[in-house]
Amino acid sequence: MKAIVLNQKTYQLEVQEVDKPTVLKSDVLIKIKAAALNHHELWTLLEKNLKSESNIIMGSDGAGVVEQVGEGVKDFKIGEEVIINPSLNWGLNNRVHGQKYEILGSPTQGTFSQYISISEQYVHHKPAHLSIHQSAALPLAGLTAYRALFTRGEFEPDNKVLITGIGGGAALFALSFAIASGAEVYVTSSNGNKISRAIELGAKGGVNYKDNNWRTELEGKVDGFDVIIDSAGGEGFVELCELANPGGRIALFGRTAGNIPNISPKTIFWKQLSIHGTTMGNDNEFKKLVGLISSKRINPVIDAVYSAKDINEAFEKMNRGEQFGKIVINMDEL
Repeated sequence: MKAIVLNQKTYQLEVQEVDKPTVLKSDVLIKIKAAALNHHELWTLLEKNLKSESNIIMGSDGAGVVEQVGEGVKDFKIGEEVIINPSLNWGLNNRVHGQKYEILGSPTQGTFSQYISISEQYVHHKPAHLSIHQSAALPLAGLTAYRALFTRGEFEPDNKVLITGIGGGAALFALSFAIASGAEVYVTSSNGNKISRAIELGAKGGVNYKDNNWRTELEGKVDGFDVIIDSAGGEGFVELCELANPGGRIALFGRTAGNIPNISPKTIFWKQLSIHGTTMGNDNEFKKLVGLISSKRINPVIDAVYSAKDINEAFEKMNRGEQFGKIVINMDEL
C-alpha cells in the first residue's frame, strides 16, 4: 500500500510503498478516505525530535470505510463508514492519562496511509449527517475541545465563555459546542476577519489580542467569564486570570505563545480560580463527543481540502496560521 512517510533526515513527508497492516482478532482494517492535520504533527515537523528505525507514518485524524474485520469483531461490518479515536491507552483514571498513553501517529502508525488496522475499541461509526471529509476533521480537535469545555472547564449552560485564538480546529469546536449548549461566547484573535467569521458562527463578539487595550475592550463587552479556553499560554495568560469571574475555570491545552510569566497568586486565590491543564480525552469522552455532534448536528469548519501529494504545502499553511478551521487531506488521491 502507499503511505505518507516522514523522512527523518529532511523532516518532509514523502509518499512511499509500505507493507499493508496485519489484521488481528480484535482489529478493524479501515480504508482511509480522508485525514486531517493537527498542530500535534506540526510540532513534530518543526522540532525534528521524532526518530525511529522503522517508517514513521504520522496522522491522528482519519475517516474511512471498513475493509476487513478480525474474527472477534462484532460491532462493525465491511463497507461501513467510520472514524477513529486517536487517544490510545488512556488508562483506568479518567482524570489523567496513564504512562502507556499515546496519540495515534507515533509509535502506533497513523492515518496518513491508504489503510490502518486498529483495535475496534477506537473505531466509531461516523455521525450520519457528516461527509467523510467533515468526519476526518472531528477526532483530535473535537475531543480536545470537548474535554476542555465540559470536563475540565465544568461548563454549565448559563456560563459566559471566552475562547482564545479562534480559527484553529479545537477553538472552533469549543465555540460550536458552547453555542449549541446555550452559552454566550466571545473570542480573541490577531485577525479581524477570523473574529468576524466567528461572530457569523454565533459568537457574541471578539477582540484582537494584538491591541494594547484588548482586555479593557473585552471588559466593556461582558462582565467577566465563567469558562476560558486557551491554547496559547504566554504573556497574555495573566490577562485571562483578570477576565475570569470569581470561581472561574481556565482550561489550557496549548503553548503557541510560550511560557507563562507574572501571574499574581493573589488573583488566583482571592477569586478562587481553577486553572486546568488538559490534553485530548478518555474513551468515554470520545463517545460523548460523537453523541453531541450527532444530536446537535454540529458541522466541523473546514478551511481547505488538499491532495495527499500536497501535504507538505498544507502543513506550511498551518505553520503560517492562515487557516480558519481544519485542513483536510484527500487520501483517495494517494
